[in-house]
Amino acid sequence: MITVSNVGLSFSGTPLFSDVNLMFTPGNCYGVIGANGAGKSTFLKILSGELEPSKGEISIDPKLRMSVLKQDHFAYEPFTVFETILQGNARLYEVLKQKDELYSKEEFTEEDGHLAAELEAEFAEMNGWEAETEAGKLLQGLGLDNALLYSVMESLTEAEKVKVLLARALFGQPDIILLDEPTNGLDIKSINWLEDFLMDYLGTVIVVSHDRHFLNNVCTHIVDIDFTKIKLYVGNYDFWYESSQLIQRMLRDQNKKKEDKIKELQSFIQRFSANKSKSKQATSRKKLLDKITVEEMPASTRRYPYVGFQMDREPGKEILSVEGISKTIDGVKLLNQVSFRVNKGDKIAFVGENEHANTALFKILMGELEPDEGTFKWGVSTSQSYFPKDNSEYFNGCDLSILKWLEQYSKDTTETYLRGFLGKMLFSGDEVSKPVHVLSGGEKVRCMLSRMMMFGSNVLVLDQPTNHLDLESITAVNNGMIDFKGVLLFASHDHQFIQTIANRIIEITPDGLIDRMTTFDEYLEMNLS
Repeated sequence: MITVSNVGLSFSGTPLFSDVNLMFTPGNCYGVIGANGAGKSTFLKILSGELEPSKGEISIDPKLRMSVLKQDHFAYEPFTVFETILQGNARLYEVLKQKDELYSKEEFTEEDGHLAAELEAEFAEMNGWEAETEAGKLLQGLGLDNALLYSVMESLTEAEKVKVLLARALFGQPDIILLDEPTNGLDIKSINWLEDFLMDYLGTVIVVSHDRHFLNNVCTHIVDIDFTKIKLYVGNYDFWYESSQLIQRMLRDQNKKKEDKIKELQSFIQRFSANKSKSKQATSRKKLLDKITVEEMPASTRRYPYVGFQMDREPGKEILSVEGISKTIDGVKLLNQVSFRVNKGDKIAFVGENEHANTALFKILMGELEPDEGTFKWGVSTSQSYFPKDNSEYFNGCDLSILKWLEQYSKDTTETYLRGFLGKMLFSGDEVSKPVHVLSGGEKVRCMLSRMMMFGSNVLVLDQPTNHLDLESITAVNNGMIDFKGVLLFASHDHQFIQTIANRIIEITPDGLIDRMTTFDEYLEMNLS
């Protein structure tokens, strides 16, 4: 159990959060949410002891072992994969090293013998003899081969390192696991395995994630960081989101009687608790939800940007035809005789393990890259707008303010119009005067989406549009894509984003295309079972 008592943190006299009083108990998974900059990762660092709070204290039973997902992918370069994973249990790793040093001594004394016996006993008690087997199972669950166990970390790809560090955090049955964005860089199979692992886990999990589907599947509680306060709510992310939106609507409608408000809230709680996911903890979660009172419902102060795309004209029947496109980059064949047709009304999600293939295809379709062979043709009634995965060329070295930057793409160049538009995208007051080259990743994404909205295109091509965004902005983009009446071609790692938008799934594989007119969940059932 973790007890957080009157904790506060300030930077240069400005409070990030204050008066935090929480309790984290075994058997539960807590999803930490909040806008970018609210302090989610910082809060995890305080819980792990990496950062001291300005006031208050964190109490953890010293007998409990905490494991933390490390984000430094280069910290373990000289170690083997097995050594890196084993270090997830620091004491076990220390005992193993001590044993090795003892047994390698040329002269083995009686005192060494006593120490070796003590170390062997402790090693066995910590299941040290099963460590290699457990590490191998973790690797397999995350889609890696057991043969990697004795490879050196510096020889691994970035994607492989991400998985090894996650295995390190999960290794050895820790009592508490802290995970900061654990699904970043994971494929769908690995995420599904991680969800199952965490739902079966008996300890305490605290996780920061922007993946709503993941939060919904694994979380029993939501920890909301909002306006310098941190509050705890029972339920998963969807429950928190829907209830917070309901509260906001009711607060705006002051004419309703209190009794009516309470009845609606109670009806909402009952409806939500009756529709639980396939989680193995569904029964216990329902009991938790049944205990919620109206006073415990969240009221968020967050703002959501406006994301909406209007078409200047309807597209005709002919949208796009792709015939036999192939492309090799840096000696790797990304596209091999790719052929498909896009029809009116299609919202196509391009999925698969090789995201570089999707990026190459999008660049070819938008005229930024030449195919090695093959052709494509856009319908004469179509107009395209593109969201590239790498937007640096639009901002690097650019001294224009946000206002002047957007003016380049707008038909209405009046300051009143542009300020009003940027205000809806959460750029207000003096913020519109900031030079675009100093913007954060999330701010640049909001600028790129604003740019796209200026064009009135009837075909949108988006490559990972939710990267760098907080949950509020992801939700806004998600809703904007659902409401868009034109054609969509997009790639994303966000399960809920794909499931709620796409009516067709295309996976580019080395052997060709898998093309299904179906939802993402149905596609996964067909192809991952």
